[in-house]
Amino acid sequence: MKNMLKRISKSSEETKEFGRRLAGKLKPGDIVCFYGGLGAGKTTMIKGIADGLKIKSDYVHSPTFVLLNIYEHGRLPLHHFDLYRVERPEEMFDIGYDEFLYGNGVAVVEWSERFGSLLPKERLEVHLKHKGEDRREIVVKSVGERYQKLAVSS
Repeated sequence: MKNMLKRISKSSEETKEFGRRLAGKLKPGDIVCFYGGLGAGKTTMIKGIADGLKIKSDYVHSPTFVLLNIYEHGRLPLHHFDLYRVERPEEMFDIGYDEFLYGNGVAVVEWSERFGSLLPKERLEVHLKHKGEDRREIVVKSVGERYQKLAVSS
């Protein structure tokens, strides 16, 4: 499939490095949707994206209880959503999600399957799976024209 890239990461540092490289290709308005179970490496890769955007990754943590963390002191603003506790996609309206999702920064979304019908039509998807110990399978898929070249070149 031409709009997909598959890699195996052997450590959390490799997962972060993948995120750093990906960040170098991101531009304002990009949306990266993350999929994977608890502990699959979603936040680790997002820390790598933050590093790549020149945001201190020490400050990056999953916004599970507030739905959204905003990091503005980098090459681009990073809007970090965590939808783990979202029960209905309509809850996203309460935080004005579209302002951050389609704004001047990069949006990264953990637990993207909870978007339901609000899932952006154009997005980059990152699927992470445990493959034993520190190994993770990383599958990047581009959805929509905007991301066709990005996924195959990561």
